[in-house]
Parts: sequence; structure tokens; C-alpha cells
Amino acid sequence: MPPMLCLQKAAVLQMMSDMQNTAAGFDLRGYLKQQQERINRRLAALLDCNRIQTRLCAAMKHCLMAPGKRLRPVLCIAAAEAVTEIADETVLEAGCAIEMIHAYSLIHDDLPAMDNDVLRRGQPTCHVKFDEATAILAGDALLTLAFQTLAGCARFQETNTCLILEAVSLITRCAGYEGMVEGQMQDMAAEGQSLGLDPLKQMHALKTGALISASVSCGALLSGADEQQKTALLSYAENIGLAFQVTDDILNVKGNPERMGKAAGTDQARAKSTYPALMGLERAGEYAKDLVGNALQSIGIFGNTAAPLAAIATYIIERDR
Repeated sequence: MPPMLCLQKAAVLQMMSDMQNTAAGFDLRGYLKQQQERINRRLAALLDCNRIQTRLCAAMKHCLMAPGKRLRPVLCIAAAEAVTEIADETVLEAGCAIEMIHAYSLIHDDLPAMDNDVLRRGQPTCHVKFDEATAILAGDALLTLAFQTLAGCARFQETNTCLILEAVSLITRCAGYEGMVEGQMQDMAAEGQSLGLDPLKQMHALKTGALISASVSCGALLSGADEQQKTALLSYAENIGLAFQVTDDILNVKGNPERMGKAAGTDQARAKSTYPALMGLERAGEYAKDLVGNALQSIGIFGNTAAPLAAIATYIIERDR
């Protein structure tokens, strides 16, 4: 290997090692607790079910306020903090909107016409708790509320309105027919088929990765990141998005349903293409670790301000739910 390439490789390895050390020294549990409490308070205020008490609102609350990791809004906040060390109310609002979109997608994914799941986040899915029609409408209402919430960001005077419009465009692209919805369509169409690695990666980059990328990129955008920072954070997001799905596939094989809050073994029962089925459990686990390594390398330029992002990347492959 030429000397210059050796130096470049050594620098990359050192950067990755530095970020691993940064992640190891960070109190992720305390950080997640603090951010989740902040996010949950804002979600409850935006939904306002104390004022509006209808069956539809009860169904929305059942799904949106169910115990969850709040990974997407946390990532939105953490990305903003990597750039400016502070995530303002606009970033929180955008993160909450993305969480609403995520919740709507879970409601619809669980329907009998799709995955026909009966348990989500440790409680009955929306169509089981209520009925199918209510579940469909609750999903529709959460999606609509998400964009109402994004539009409301304009009231924060310190935020550039053009950036809000750019954020709306980014989120709609990642959530719609070019992103998450197309990924779900491909996932359904692939049942009973044996996909190769590249088609499987493409499908999950859309189904799972697109909204994770939107979360990170939105935090970067609203915090005034420059092009180098945006590129680094997008690379981070793409890698952890795929690592998240690989880990989900692994947990579906060997996870504890009580810890996960949903059934295990469903992928095999539906004859879905998964990373463990394609690679085997051990190789799939190694692949997830490689992806996290790539993610840590991407955010090395931020140093200690990216500590939450680094710790979250490591958490993604170590979680048990």
C-alpha cells in the first residue's frame, strides 16, 4: 500500500477509535431519558387529547404516546447539537412531526391488509384495540397533524421560513412514494421471494432508512449545517438506518417478545427476506457492526459535540428491543 494511503487509513482508524471512545464515555441512558421526557411532553401538548376527547383522538393517543424509544426525534435533536451544541424549539417541533409520521406508518403497517400484527410496543395494535376503520383514520390524522406541526414552526421568529419549507420538502420526500411508503410496498411484494443483498439494502434504505435519514438531515438543516456537515451526517444516518434494520431482523429471530413488546419469528412465518436468512445470524451481526463503524467514521469531524450520535450508533446494535 502506498505511504499516502497508509496514512489516510491510519487517520480513518484513529478517527473511528476516537468516536468509539467518545461514545463509551457518554451517559446515553441519562441523555435519552432527558430527551424522551422533553419529546413526550411536546407530543402530548401537540395532540391535546385533554381538550379533544373523541374516539379518533383516543386511537391517535394510544399509538403516539405508547412507550417507545423516540429514536427519530432524538436523532433530529442530536444532529442539531452536533452542529451548534443547541437544539432549539424548531428542531424539537420537527422531530415531533417525524415521530407522528413514524407512528402513523406503524398503525398502517400493522393492519390485516399488511403485516396483520396484534402487538406493538407491548400493547394491542390500533386495529385490535379499536377497529380497522378507526386505525386507518388515526394513521391519516397523525400524518396530517405532522404537517400541521411543521407548518407551525413558522411562529418561531428566529427560524428562517425558507429552511422550514426545505425541511417540509425533505420529510415529505423521505416519507412518501420516493421513500418509506415505497419501501413498505417493496417489502410486501417481496414476501415469499429470496432477495439478494443489494435489493434487500435498497428496500430497507427506503422502508426504515429514509425516515431516519430525514430525522438527522432535518436536524442538520434547521441548525444551519454547512455542506460538509450535511454530507457527513447523511452518511451517518444511512449507515445507522441500515444497521437498525439488520438488528431488527436479528431480534426477530432471537429476541425476547416481552422485552421487544412485539412478537418474534414473524419474518420467517411470512417468508420475508432478511439479513439473518441471507447471511446467517453471526455474519448479519458483523455486518451491523461494520455499518456502525462507518457511521462513527462519518461524524469524526464533529468531535465531542457528536457524542450523543456516536453513543446512539453503538446502542442501535446493542439493544434488545
